[in-house]
Amino acid sequence: MKVLVTHHYWDRPGGGELVAGAFALAFSTMGHHVELTATTRFCVSCYKEWFGMDLTKFKVHSLPFKLRAFGIYLRALSWVPAVAVIPRMKPDLVFIDFYQTKPIVRLKRRYGFKTIEYIHFPFETVYGPRKIRSWRDDPYLAERYGKFPWDIYLMGSLWLSERFNRGNPFKVHELVMANSRWTADLVKQIHGEYPLVVNPPLPPNVNVAMEPKPFEERQDIVVMVGRFSNEKRYHWVVSEVMPRLVKEVPDVRLVIIGGTGTVPSENYFEKTIELARKSGVFNNVVLMKNAPGDAKLNALDSAKVFLHATINEHWGVAVAEAMARGLPVVVHRSGGAWSDLAMSGEVGLGYENADEAVNAIAKLLTDGRAWGDYSRRSLERVRDITFDRFVERLAELVKKML
Repeated sequence: MKVLVTHHYWDRPGGGELVAGAFALAFSTMGHHVELTATTRFCVSCYKEWFGMDLTKFKVHSLPFKLRAFGIYLRALSWVPAVAVIPRMKPDLVFIDFYQTKPIVRLKRRYGFKTIEYIHFPFETVYGPRKIRSWRDDPYLAERYGKFPWDIYLMGSLWLSERFNRGNPFKVHELVMANSRWTADLVKQIHGEYPLVVNPPLPPNVNVAMEPKPFEERQDIVVMVGRFSNEKRYHWVVSEVMPRLVKEVPDVRLVIIGGTGTVPSENYFEKTIELARKSGVFNNVVLMKNAPGDAKLNALDSAKVFLHATINEHWGVAVAEAMARGLPVVVHRSGGAWSDLAMSGEVGLGYENADEAVNAIAKLLTDGRAWGDYSRRSLERVRDITFDRFVERLAELVKKML
């Protein structure tokens, strides 16, 4: 079987890129011929370093340029390389993880292929005729795009995307998936049907710890991982959480590890440093930008708590990686990280404000028994989302679909 895996922007180590690469490798592992489409040229070999995925064996079709900006606009044009490739490749199956696919759907009758859509976040929630709330009511979007000119930037991309909206995904695709129960609930509100929940896998280069370092050998460190950007809310942690936390655990340190590949992210990095100074916690905060993978691993294995501050995070790759190292996690009570990783409190601790976050973190820093319990729960949860388990489940689903 020939499979075309489409994705809008492959050139970063994000959750969407992990999922697209995982589907490509899973289909290949199942014995299918796989090709990829991308809106722009990207570093294919980088996937080995980022996720432990070798994508160099796949033929890649992309537009003949490289772009490091306007990524959200590229979503609206993700169908362009796919539409160009389909008549030549004649795939049996097309994997899609964006909703701007009307031109692709129109080709299905002519070429007879089937389609799978994987939904990371249904933007129809906040824009278009089916919207159920304003994008400004979504904390994730408001945090990132709420100020001028970013609000205009977002609205322009959503307007363009609506021109190519495929409509109800359940009417045009053979299989519709979502990355979490939280995302699936939103899809149900919009389209009236519940997609199949298939959680993203752990990257193949992330090993689930067999015997994580015990509580007594760890330091009073709270670690956060993710690119330096506003929606990660490092500014909130430094200015609101840490001043309260140092009163409970004076020697605590916050270690933030993230990338600064753009000018806005570098500016946010500098802003976070300045906030640490103004908040009086500069000596308790360590910021590591563009750190190598072993530095992140050492931090995860030395810390006692993993903190995630993003509101309405659609999934949370960094949360899953921390859990694989046996770290208890504290996440905001929203999004897929809460519903499917912390399992609404069964596996990790949650919060809605700074005081609740401090109480949860302080408990894990000081109570060895509670720490051990949540460490065990983290490991049990991620064993169900290993890459091998992901391949097994996908094989079962595709077999039923075909």
